[in-house]
Amino acid sequence: MRAPKKNAAAGLLVIGYGNTLRGDDGVGPKVADAVEALGLPGVRTLSCPLLTPELAEPIARAGSVVFVDAAVDTPLEVRCRKLEPAASSQVVAHTPGPATLLALARDVYGHAPEAWLLTIPVTEMGVGEALSALAQRGFTLALDEIRKRAPGHTGP
Repeated sequence: MRAPKKNAAAGLLVIGYGNTLRGDDGVGPKVADAVEALGLPGVRTLSCPLLTPELAEPIARAGSVVFVDAAVDTPLEVRCRKLEPAASSQVVAHTPGPATLLALARDVYGHAPEAWLLTIPVTEMGVGEALSALAQRGFTLALDEIRKRAPGHTGP
């Protein structure tokens, strides 16, 4: 186990994940890319097709993290829920979920940052890169939510 670095945690990390070639499933990475383009001070982004254990290290270095993902079978609204680390950092599924990654950051690197799961409702998961109108609306709302969480934000 590595010792935690003193004062290592800083800023907001946005992790957008999903398959950009499956329509709305790519909304998470598209949000992360859009946040990157905004150049918000103190905000770093990662865009990936799925969550992997290697993400625990940048998560541990963050002051806070927002995971952004497409959501089917949920209310047709953007939701941002507080996350807590899982009880165990053991990865038992094909890919770890956000709570498992937080636990892995805590157990291996000594720090699990404050975290949220931001889900965007989607309907179109077919082959293609375009977002549905529902996902596009969620994309815009997600950007607003992330701006509010950015270090130094002072607006409403």
